[in-house]
Amino acid sequence: MSTATPQNGALSVSSGIFLVAEREIGSKLRSKAFLISTGILLLIALAGVLIGGFMSTNSSETKIAVTAETAQAVHGVAGLAPTEVADPTAAEKLVREGKVEAALIPAPGDTAFGYEIVALKSAPNSLQGLLAKTPKVTILEPDTTNPLLRYLVAIGFGVVFLMAASTFGMTMAQSVVEEKSTRVVELLLAAIPARVLLAGKVLGNTVLAMAQILALAAIAMVGLIVTGQNTVLEGLGAPLVWFAVFFLFGFVLLASLFAAAAALVSRQEDIGSTTMPITMLVMAPYILTIIFNDNPLVMTILSYIPFSAPVAMPVRLFVGDAQWWEPLLSLVILLVACVAAILVAAKIYENSLLRMGGRVKLSEALKG
Repeated sequence: MSTATPQNGALSVSSGIFLVAEREIGSKLRSKAFLISTGILLLIALAGVLIGGFMSTNSSETKIAVTAETAQAVHGVAGLAPTEVADPTAAEKLVREGKVEAALIPAPGDTAFGYEIVALKSAPNSLQGLLAKTPKVTILEPDTTNPLLRYLVAIGFGVVFLMAASTFGMTMAQSVVEEKSTRVVELLLAAIPARVLLAGKVLGNTVLAMAQILALAAIAMVGLIVTGQNTVLEGLGAPLVWFAVFFLFGFVLLASLFAAAAALVSRQEDIGSTTMPITMLVMAPYILTIIFNDNPLVMTILSYIPFSAPVAMPVRLFVGDAQWWEPLLSLVILLVACVAAILVAAKIYENSLLRMGGRVKLSEALKG
């Protein structure tokens, strides 16, 4: 059956694309499973941000007692919560009552330090390490971002990209095979060209995926505000915007490939065999970014690869490793790859939709 061309009463290209997109969006919004899973995902995201925020604000400082003579020695030291008392006797009393873990009091006879640690069972390692003699340390390239926070941000961007791209990509692939196996696609192609059908499917699923991304971003902002992490929120502002932009074009690239791969088969059971390479491309950014989040060289390379740029570049922007022009260059590379993927996917999709039965070979789909 040949694809229809616009004639009297036939749909225009734009009308056909929006009609298919509306159909894709409507079918998802009418699905209870989709709505429930989206609600659960948003709740999990909110819980994750809140738990992470409360854990980060939860004090793990070592409580110690100090006197006027020893207070200056621990002033402003991270990890210690000093309580100043009148004299060594009062400090020792707090230790015995269990209100502090140790006390730092003057030791006039100790010419090496001039301080003495008083503890009930054992002295805290953090306090002993503070008083240990160590050489001066000069850091040439100080890490401006908390390593744990950088790791959590990498996980956050990676998980969101992985879940959204794989969920909507596989859903679209299943829709393509369902239409093909039930021969509904023959009716669709009688009204609109295959490329219009592909564009509508990609557009509809992209709108849904972007809506989910924006909802997750809003949830993250609310969670950060509630837990008082305003500094983290300020640092995430620009990276979140860039993540949304990169995700938009990255998803279009992957969605086109998912649809083309699904068009090669006629049974739901065969989807996995053709979409597996694309699924690996979706998983790679998640795995590699988490493993190498603290490796500047690897992260730089990943930020210029179209399939990993949507995750790697926002992480680099968050930690301050990327120059102002780097996201622009990476986005241009992604756009070029996106156009190339759409052209190849459209050809495969167009040449495979009406071929029923066994799996269509990739070489045959490309030749037509």
